[in-house]
Amino acid sequence: MVEGRTRPAWVEVDLDALRHNVALLAQRVAPAALCAVVKADAYGHGAVPVARAAIGAGAAGLAVALVDEGVELREAGIEAPVLLLSEPPADAADMVVRAGLAATVTSRGGVDALAHAARRVGTRVRVHVKVDTGMHRIGVAPGAAAALVAAVADEPALALEAVWTHLAVADGTAADDRTFTVLQLETFDKVVAGLPARPQVLHAANTAGAVAWTAARYDMVRTGIGMYGLAPGPDLVADGDSGPFLARLRPVLSLRARVSAVRELDAAERPSYGRRRPLPERGVVATVPLGYADGVRRGLFDGGCEVLVGGRRCPLAGTITMDQLMVDCGPDAAVAPGDEVTLIGRQGSDEVTAAQWASMLGTIGYEVLCGIGPRVPRVVVGGPAGRKP
Repeated sequence: MVEGRTRPAWVEVDLDALRHNVALLAQRVAPAALCAVVKADAYGHGAVPVARAAIGAGAAGLAVALVDEGVELREAGIEAPVLLLSEPPADAADMVVRAGLAATVTSRGGVDALAHAARRVGTRVRVHVKVDTGMHRIGVAPGAAAALVAAVADEPALALEAVWTHLAVADGTAADDRTFTVLQLETFDKVVAGLPARPQVLHAANTAGAVAWTAARYDMVRTGIGMYGLAPGPDLVADGDSGPFLARLRPVLSLRARVSAVRELDAAERPSYGRRRPLPERGVVATVPLGYADGVRRGLFDGGCEVLVGGRRCPLAGTITMDQLMVDCGPDAAVAPGDEVTLIGRQGSDEVTAAQWASMLGTIGYEVLCGIGPRVPRVVVGGPAGRKP
């Protein structure tokens, strides 16, 4: 078996697909460098194996959201550049310095905390100054950016490596979205033009910006969702040459389990909590050991979710429970305990995608991937760092 020993359910992470995506994206954005975003445990795929595969496929560096995420990579022996995408808390500055992370700063307090930590350790810290050009999440205001950049440049314990920003609607194709992205890039360019010297690195593009906005690529792009084989949004899939390009990406994650129990039930029986739907005819109902505690959300039942069993699409038979779900396999189905069930991924000639789940749930593919819980074991397959089941 490829799954965990105590539970027949697992996430399959295909590193061959990930390497393919990284190489494809790197080719798209060249000569800009590609920074692989591996925050949130690499969007639920497993930060350490994904980081290693991404660097091996041509990524110039890695990006994380939390100090602990960067430390995890260092403790695994990964020596590639790692960028912390948010300003670290002052009491975590020593950890940033000792782990050799590049740190984002957005305030004078952040500059001072990192400088003090660097002097205590006896080293210099690489710093990226983030400018808020309209996302309004974190970042120094454009009018205050020059002073913050100067504070970093004037501090001997710090090394100014980059100035950057983040695009809010680069995946949008509506006129208002495109106008706002242009405005963000113009604001960023004005900030850079007002600096005494151009920083070594400028970066602004997420996956959407990297794919659809040539002007946003600068010296480096930060690719997250595209690296994992999903489009940043449905509008971009249908826009210009972005759609054909995004269609060449390969999904990296599959969610699979094995049937744990089978029973034959009469028509009009109502399985699961709430007895919400009668079976349309007598048939086989299979129990699968995954539930909403694992990220298989209850709303999928209302959304008409189907899973793949024996290469056939089968609907859910009732409300998803915390640890298990039930599948209506139909009359006379040849289904037995131990048979593989694919919830996300390909089985035979058919495929269920995270984007389809997102549509049913009224959310985005990012949330679907990140929502698959940690108690579902990750199994790495593909290439020299993995194995095929």
